[in-house]
Amino acid sequence: MAGQYNNPNAQNIKIRYAVLVFIKGSTAPLVLYVKDPQGFYAEMTALLQSQKSVVVEQETEGPIKKVCFLSSQIAAVAIQEEQYI
Repeated sequence: MAGQYNNPNAQNIKIRYAVLVFIKGSTAPLVLYVKDPQGFYAEMTALLQSQKSVVVEQETEGPIKKVCFLSSQIAAVAIQEEQYI
């Protein structure tokens, strides 16, 4: 237990952010790693408030390289903080 506080890898821990887009009818969210997560989150929340349906196409930096969906199919959006080494 005391070893966790003296972990030499503790200073190597980095933080990254993912934007989670929940699509209507889908069981799991899209987990998107983008260059500007705060900006992308703001863009998605603006689309949630809009009555207009548009196609969202985004290149990402994670396992999903490019994604496309209709803004009218967005149920919710979230930002997730992840720690990694």
